[in-house]
Amino acid sequence: MADMEKLSPHPLAAFRYCPRCGADFHEHDARSKRCPACGFTYYCNASAATVAVVTNARDELLVVRRAQEPAKGTLDLPGGFVDPGESATEGVVREVMEETGARAARVKEFLFSLPNAYLFSGFEVPTCDLFFRVEITDETALFARDDAAELFWLPWEEVVPADFGLRSIRRGVERLLAERGR
Repeated sequence: MADMEKLSPHPLAAFRYCPRCGADFHEHDARSKRCPACGFTYYCNASAATVAVVTNARDELLVVRRAQEPAKGTLDLPGGFVDPGESATEGVVREVMEETGARAARVKEFLFSLPNAYLFSGFEVPTCDLFFRVEITDETALFARDDAAELFWLPWEEVVPADFGLRSIRRGVERLLAERGR
């Protein structure tokens, strides 16, 4: 909830009219709006997003350089929003494939989650970022695509959290490094 407090002034401030009946929408509580005319209440809940931690046989981390805002040009880990109707594990495998071309990706384990606020289309979207260890079978077939400008393997000793432009990814990288004793 701490990250939600950073959303200003109310997470649904731009939503002025009820999507059901068109009447004025009013703040109901810290994360919802309610229509006094029809009673419809809409909550601003966190969207699920995934992050792939992919390493190779040389114990290097697969990183991408962001091709789009937010944080264009900074480092990132493969991942993105979970689509409606798919599980988080399906989402992370799809995102890895979309950004790297890795069609043989599979989830090895869930690592941890972090709250985040992601700027999208001018709005801060609260997310819950789910970090997974993901395995790919053929690293020779990788290439940057979708919203990745480039991708490369980075030795862990060269990983610098400040190079990662998104707050939750930076915090996740810091946590991964701490687990490695760095």
